[in-house]
Amino acid sequence: MSKIQNITALEILDSRGNPTVMVQVTLNNGITASACVRSGASTGSREAVELRDANPKRYGGKGVLRAVANVNRVIAPRLKGKSPHAQQEIDDLMRNLDGAENKSKLGANALLGVSMAVCRAAALGAGMPLYAYIRKLHGGKASTPYVLPAPMMNVLNGGVHATNNVDFQEFMLFPIGALTFAEALRYGAETFHTLKKLLQKRGLVTSVGDEGGFAPNLKTNTEAVQMIVRAIKAAGYKPGKDIAIALDPAASELYDSGGYVMKKSDRSRKTPAEMVKLWAGWAKQYPIVSLEDGMGEEDREGWKALTKALGKKLQLVGDDNFVTNPKIFAEGIRDGIANAILIKLNQIGTVSETLETVAMAQKVGYGAVISHRSGETEDAFIADLAVGTGAGQIKTGSLCRSERIAKYNRLLAIEQELGRRSRFAGPELRTTRP
Repeated sequence: MSKIQNITALEILDSRGNPTVMVQVTLNNGITASACVRSGASTGSREAVELRDANPKRYGGKGVLRAVANVNRVIAPRLKGKSPHAQQEIDDLMRNLDGAENKSKLGANALLGVSMAVCRAAALGAGMPLYAYIRKLHGGKASTPYVLPAPMMNVLNGGVHATNNVDFQEFMLFPIGALTFAEALRYGAETFHTLKKLLQKRGLVTSVGDEGGFAPNLKTNTEAVQMIVRAIKAAGYKPGKDIAIALDPAASELYDSGGYVMKKSDRSRKTPAEMVKLWAGWAKQYPIVSLEDGMGEEDREGWKALTKALGKKLQLVGDDNFVTNPKIFAEGIRDGIANAILIKLNQIGTVSETLETVAMAQKVGYGAVISHRSGETEDAFIADLAVGTGAGQIKTGSLCRSERIAKYNRLLAIEQELGRRSRFAGPELRTTRP
């Protein structure tokens, strides 16, 4: 049985040029695996704590040498000699070492880097693809076909992800009409390039935001949705049938003193009831099938109203209000809030807790969307996570920027490798969405 021989951490850079943590795990049989940690810009207040150095003389205070030191000096000695296949035991040990509910002592970025690298090393040690090993950890049946996720492709950016005048953060293509993941990726890529041409024709800039989507200045927030519908049609696809639309307005960023302020466009203010009315109107007028963070995380009553109004018509995804935390998510389930959850590894800080949250969603019939962060790396762990858990949906950015494409390319490779042992989630989403 293989054992952990060494664990080392290194400060590297993410896709925004900010420091993050990379961890390498070496087993006593010579197997080595590494993992890189991602970072968010639009964050929930109850996310696990990302430990930064707060030294203004290095990286504007964003260095992660403290987290790196915690891996090398605190975590590594305690895990040496442990079996990498004891994922739950290792994650629990690290949580106990930290001692804080929000992992603020050692840092969720320290714990997650180790957790992911251990998982990857264990898969290599078992001679299994990472997605297959994750499915084993998740309790999946070997006889069941793997599910390739339908991708949500962020092609127009606003909010804190871009320096334009669009208030809402993400406008995404959702190619649910494709029959394979490869076909879905092609649908998205062709529409992405068509959208670029439409923007250029109107004299709008085609620079991109953090996640690879275009970030033009538009007359209204509504125009962003209209531009995507035009692009879908111009690319030769049918809106709502071949390609639907998914939104993440990141409403927590707009929430202020009980209302919602359109901070980047006209400075108008909306009540929670008016926000619900806005989303209901958009859902009726445009081929929108998924809405993430349509209300702010602190607006509990607003979330209840939104779920009551649209919960049977749209997928309502909770992100900031659930933060991939099984305890917090359980509260939302009891309150009947949303009908799906966004899954971000670094919101909770360990692979085991992430799998627990996905399992909880699947048990009660909530959707689960595996997600990247705006500050990404080349690490494609979430692609294997999506397939291994059978989540059926993944959100990992636009059709440009290599840190986004890495996940898509990994999913292409997985689909080819699995062949008839897999199916694409798109057709299922067409028939089972709320």
